[in-house]
Amino acid sequence: MKKKSETEPESCSEPVRRKAKPVLRIDVWSDIACPWCWIGKRKLEAALTEFAHGEDVEVVWRAFELDPSAPRTLDNPGRSYAERLARKYGTSVEEGQKMIDRMTRVGTDNGVRMRFDRIHPGNTFDAHRLLHLARKKGLQEPLKERFFKAYLQDGEPIGEREALIRVASEVGIDANQAEAVLIGNDFKVQVRQDETKATALGIMGVPFFLFGKQYGISGAQPAEVLLQLLHKTWGEMLQEMKTVREGVKCGPTGCT
Repeated sequence: MKKKSETEPESCSEPVRRKAKPVLRIDVWSDIACPWCWIGKRKLEAALTEFAHGEDVEVVWRAFELDPSAPRTLDNPGRSYAERLARKYGTSVEEGQKMIDRMTRVGTDNGVRMRFDRIHPGNTFDAHRLLHLARKKGLQEPLKERFFKAYLQDGEPIGEREALIRVASEVGIDANQAEAVLIGNDFKVQVRQDETKATALGIMGVPFFLFGKQYGISGAQPAEVLLQLLHKTWGEMLQEMKTVREGVKCGPTGCT
């Protein structure tokens, strides 16, 4: 047995600490049926590209249903997207088309090609369930991107389970596992928890970005605005970590 040194204090000594790698989390509430959410995703990606610590940022995609009452399958195949917008916002079809033209233009400017003439509206609840499955597998980001493209560009009937399973399998999710999730009740609670949290935060529209559980901002904001929030939140996070480290002190009688 090693002989105890007479000079060794009768207390615990300050442990050897390895610096924890800082990770900044951004929670994003969005719906794959939301064109501005796809554009917002591109703007966030542009901001992360300019951020020196982009590899140390974790983006978590949270569920938000623009129309929870939407049917799983298309209710009126003959109605155009402009007509749907006009009906939703109580405006004319011409105004609806202007909304489409603007979203298409902004999307193109941000590297997103949307085909509103192909869109098959449907309920997105099951898609959000699969996004929770994808997060467990480290595939949430690619599935989110693929869902956006499937709905807003390829014209996939994203409310139908067969389409969801096929699209999910394209990013590496086992088709049998995806089917089991959709047939059962897996991740229903998690989707509802996301939506409950959105209500608690007062989120009325998406995309909505929450930086480090501190700063929230809604809309497809310019990349410059998101970059400023990245710098602000990152700096405050490092300062908080430093304060915590320096606040723990050990001495002959113990630790405080």
